Amino acid sequence: MTDLATFRREVGQWIDAHAPAGIYGQRAESAYDGYWGGQKSADPGPDRLRWLDVMRTKRWVAPSWPSAYGGGGLSPAEGQIIKEEIRARELPPPLVGIGLMMLGPVILARGTEAQKRTHLSRICDGSVRWCQGYSEPSSGSDLASLRTRAVIDGDEFVVDGQKVWTSFADVSDWIFCLVRTDPDASKHAGISFLLMDMNSPGVSARRIKLISGASPFCETFFDTVRVPRENMVGELNDGWGVAKSVLHYERSTIGTSIAQQMEKAEQDLVAMAKSRYGIETGPVPDGYMRDQIARTTMRSAGFALTSERLSQGEPGLESSILKILGTELKQRRAELAAEILGPRALGWQDDAYSEAELRVTTDWLRNRANTIEGGTTEIQLNIIARRVLGLR
Repeated sequence: MTDLATFRREVGQWIDAHAPAGIYGQRAESAYDGYWGGQKSADPGPDRLRWLDVMRTKRWVAPSWPSAYGGGGLSPAEGQIIKEEIRARELPPPLVGIGLMMLGPVILARGTEAQKRTHLSRICDGSVRWCQGYSEPSSGSDLASLRTRAVIDGDEFVVDGQKVWTSFADVSDWIFCLVRTDPDASKHAGISFLLMDMNSPGVSARRIKLISGASPFCETFFDTVRVPRENMVGELNDGWGVAKSVLHYERSTIGTSIAQQMEKAEQDLVAMAKSRYGIETGPVPDGYMRDQIARTTMRSAGFALTSERLSQGEPGLESSILKILGTELKQRRAELAAEILGPRALGWQDDAYSEAELRVTTDWLRNRANTIEGGTTEIQLNIIARRVLGLR
């Protein structure tokens, strides 16, 4: 293996030679920002598709996955260098999505050889987009109380039930789903983890509109859906362990995604404050605003360092720390932006307000859900107290 400094230089040279000119300056602002792939996604344009094609050919869409399953076979350190060199050039990642960020690593660790060969390469080439079927109308924080049921019928499961808050279900090709396969077992012990084709007869999804005016969320319904038993990841009735592994990746991704947004977000706060007070240079004249922006900036810097430290290797229970810190910090930034704008943060689809002002309003509304989705802050605090600190 070449040393990392040489590898970094070679990566930069390759990217410079192959990245389409039209995608420079389109750096992702979060881990969820980019082209998601799949059969139902909007066309991202020829340059983005060309970027995915060259990176897929190079096997750098998932550079640290084994080459047998579409990855690059590189070390985690080398994979991180590729991401850093892409961001340093203000380029977008070739592909994003929960298949790459959450499901793929769990299939690598827990899936059968057939599941790895069937699903991982289709994640890497962007041909399949995944969504997550966990929450239900009557099972929020108490996820293990879920009622969507799967009954074994020969070589298949027959699935009936409903999921909610299923992000982008209406434009996804497959869903990984928690189902109850033993209604008589304790609630954590009777759950299995299934992979399901969204085009299966009996599957439907309906978009939910949020108070912010837009939403990625859907209700997802299963009406006598037949799923091959070979699509179960892990053992029968042992899906809770698989589900927790996915949640570790989800919470870590939420935290690191927020960390990626830090630098620009703090710059936006300063620019917003200067605009409000009509100055171009020098300190913001309002001492309270200066103090609040400084406090938020320092917390952001500390969080970014914590995220970098905790994001090395496979995420574990400590991912709850990232989830709490990141989401609460993001909410505080949204609140501070509204404080800076004052009455100008009260607009709603009105020509009297600028696009940037209206975005502050919708961001504040949308960010109220950050401490709920992916596991509430209260649940994360319990995990840290009991599973990390060993408190009882």
